[in-house]
Amino acid sequence: MSSDTAILSQGVGYAVVLGIGFFFTFLMIGITWIQERYTKFKSSNIAEFASASHSVKLLGPGFAATLLTSTAQGYKNGIAGPYSYAAGATVQILLFAMNAAKIKLNAPKAHTFLEVIRVRWGKAAHIVFMFYALATCLLVSAMLVTGGSATVTDLTGASTPGICMLIPLGVICYVLIGGLRASIVSDYIHTAVLFAIIMVFQYTVFATSDKIGSPTEMYNMLVDAGNRWPVEGNAEGSYLTFRSKSAMIFMVINLIGNMGTVFIDQSYWQRAIASQPSTAVKGYLLGGSAWMGIPLGMAATMGLSAVVLKTDPSYPNYPDGLTSAQVGAGLPAAAAAQVLLQEGGAALLLVLLFLAVTSAASAGMSQLCAVSTVFSYDIFVPYFRPHATERQVLFVDRCAIVAWGLFSGVLGVAFYYAGISMGWLYEFMGVIIGAGVIPVATAIMWHKANKWAAMTGAIGGTSSGIIGWLVCASALNGGVLSIETTFQDYPMLTGNILSFCVSGLITVLGSLIWPENYDWIETRALHAYNEATEETVAPAVNETPSATASTSEVAAEKEKVQAPADALPADIGEGVEVDSPEHIRKTFKIATVLATFGFVALLILIPLPLVGTSYISTLSGFTAYVVITMIWIWWGAFVCVILPLWEYRHSLAEIFGHMWADIRGKRVEA
Repeated sequence: MSSDTAILSQGVGYAVVLGIGFFFTFLMIGITWIQERYTKFKSSNIAEFASASHSVKLLGPGFAATLLTSTAQGYKNGIAGPYSYAAGATVQILLFAMNAAKIKLNAPKAHTFLEVIRVRWGKAAHIVFMFYALATCLLVSAMLVTGGSATVTDLTGASTPGICMLIPLGVICYVLIGGLRASIVSDYIHTAVLFAIIMVFQYTVFATSDKIGSPTEMYNMLVDAGNRWPVEGNAEGSYLTFRSKSAMIFMVINLIGNMGTVFIDQSYWQRAIASQPSTAVKGYLLGGSAWMGIPLGMAATMGLSAVVLKTDPSYPNYPDGLTSAQVGAGLPAAAAAQVLLQEGGAALLLVLLFLAVTSAASAGMSQLCAVSTVFSYDIFVPYFRPHATERQVLFVDRCAIVAWGLFSGVLGVAFYYAGISMGWLYEFMGVIIGAGVIPVATAIMWHKANKWAAMTGAIGGTSSGIIGWLVCASALNGGVLSIETTFQDYPMLTGNILSFCVSGLITVLGSLIWPENYDWIETRALHAYNEATEETVAPAVNETPSATASTSEVAAEKEKVQAPADALPADIGEGVEVDSPEHIRKTFKIATVLATFGFVALLILIPLPLVGTSYISTLSGFTAYVVITMIWIWWGAFVCVILPLWEYRHSLAEIFGHMWADIRGKRVEA
């Protein structure tokens, strides 16, 4: 959509972007003041700022690319599109629950997963996998800014480069103020509003709209749409089938790409580290199941609506509709919102998308603080100032937040002028970072993993993925390489599969042939000091023993630094429960069983029979599909909005009690 079809004014666009950003900045000021006054947690402490004193209970999702890309899939492929996105990007969160348990067991006080790799495998491996961590943050940041700015421009006509620079501004401000704990509170509020707006759209489409108004009417309009604009590669060209070639290809691409954005994204590790051991695994299992409802519900509502409403005269660019570039930018949601609710719908979607952008940019200080933690604990401390004080590390943290936030805005501008959309970046990310998934997972979880096999696998996988991606695009398009040809299904599928599988084969086979049999002593002793002081923030152990050290000297050094896995980490506040190693191992087994079941059910048991039989949904089947998406949205809202309040009921009661005492002039010191 061009800016001349914008339904809202430019002023509205700038007001929403700046207004929401600065609203949450002032909110963070208030939350931080309350935290400082009424609790023992102080954001001036590096442990609190970067990892919330390892005491977070539940985790919440939020991602703008989820809303835009899933809706585009619904628009392109019908009912298979929402499922291909939701299932293909949910299993990673379930699987990550196993990582959350293992890092609590094997490196309970680490700040980043890269620290564990440095201590276990040394500097060479540390630098290799730091590339993957930073590449992941770069790609995710770029998607957030390009997707968010494209939608704001479409709805308001505001300048895309201007919005690219403004989006990170508010996030930088409130992340700097609050640290991880306050940002998680902000993310909670974002997510609550996000669910509310999705529900408004859902009930408008399937209950109250005079343009659709019921599942029956949507079904009849989808049947008509399949006759008017049959989908290439779908059974009988129907929008009502799971037999969709494009959707199934996207599911594989989505699976691999999101493996990277979960397993190599420091923000996921940071939340696992910040969580209490007893709730880290539960949080990811519940969060994964809840998160699935967001793309499923949004895409089944707005993606399908964008298809059936194309004949409406109020449809943007009517009668031509959306171009392939606009679909790739994630704009079907904007088209549906404008037709369904006019200015009100456009405003709701604008708020929804901006909240999703800032939620993902700040969630767990995701991306901003993930990068800042990497810069401070994986670059500044080990390579520039090994004996840095807490204050110095905190200063580097904050400088990195500002620098990366501004850089992400510049990156969005660069991609805008290059013509690279959020959809292109979304499918391309697995080509680059998919090769890091299995090496990183084995580094944290598998004592036999071999560092040379892991490094070779990662580099070889990425190289194979890029070569395969480009060769396939060239071969299918007469030697022409462009943004359009490299964005096609088969080149992206080839690049993603080669990157992931070549890396996995080299890493696993190499480790089986030359196993390490690592004992985790050094990683468990990592940061065996009290972060909550002005003591130096130096690495607790050497990365590798001296080449001249004797066996007895090495054993003595290990004995000196060894910390029991069930010891209370010094930076965890009093009253925070710490699980025993036995309990964490039991939790890991439970997570393995549930994650495996989720993987098999979502990616095999549900879709394959529907694909294999070329089933085209009946009215009753489609109605059931809609009802399931509605139920899943309510489940997600319960897990992400209601359950955290229950988990924190005692803490909230204590804070409100202190505040009430303060109002009565009987202040209770935290």
